[in-house]
Amino acid sequence: MLHPQLPHTLGHVTLVGAGPGDPELLTLKAVRAIQGADVIFVDDLVNPLILQHATPHARVVHVGKRGGCQSTPQAFIEKSMVQSAREGLRVVRLKGGDPFMFGRGGEEIDTLREQGITCDVVSGITAGVAAMSALSTPLTHRGLAQGVLFITGHSQPGSDGPDWASLGHMAHTQRITLVVYMAMTQLEQITQQLLNSMPADTAVAIVQHATLPEQRHAACSLSQVAHLAAAEGLGSPAVWVIGDVTRGLQALNPALAQAA
Repeated sequence: MLHPQLPHTLGHVTLVGAGPGDPELLTLKAVRAIQGADVIFVDDLVNPLILQHATPHARVVHVGKRGGCQSTPQAFIEKSMVQSAREGLRVVRLKGGDPFMFGRGGEEIDTLREQGITCDVVSGITAGVAAMSALSTPLTHRGLAQGVLFITGHSQPGSDGPDWASLGHMAHTQRITLVVYMAMTQLEQITQQLLNSMPADTAVAIVQHATLPEQRHAACSLSQVAHLAAAEGLGSPAVWVIGDVTRGLQALNPALAQAA
């Protein structure tokens, strides 16, 4: 139902994907949206260099969203966007990666539409794709993986989360690459469940700070991933890729492979 007391001149909201971190991976359409914004609500994981495209008059509001840290309540962010649009402003909601890939973009679009506010979305390169591209490694390969599944390791409070054993069985038998977001705090628990249905020597890779100068990665077997991640000090933000497509990374990193 539309809000009954909306002014005739509403602003507009654009959800913009800022990409995985490297500011050069920002799309031209994203740049234009940022340049035209009156107010920008920006997530913590967005590279600050991207804000150089904003005009001097634009108001930048930092609304932190980072796993394992205190975050700005989602309801507050949505309320603030609605209020800014009601004031007739051009609003950009700037998110790391892609707005619709574990970015709560769907929730925000629903709220805006319910309030009668026009909105659109500018896609961004998601970290699960960018991480492997940065390592010149595919997610799909005709001889190794006929598909890819993106999934979060961060379960909603009160939820049991995914059935990792079933996902592992599907990935192993159907040659599907698993790309797991927000899983570092649950790495050991998820690994144990996957080992119920996947071989211990399944190839995996973890990529931290994908596309940034401080990018680091480790490649090893599924049975060794939790130990190696701890030994290498790998943590969030990171993506975890599981499947034969990552085997080449072990060959390129003999020290890590030997440690595994």
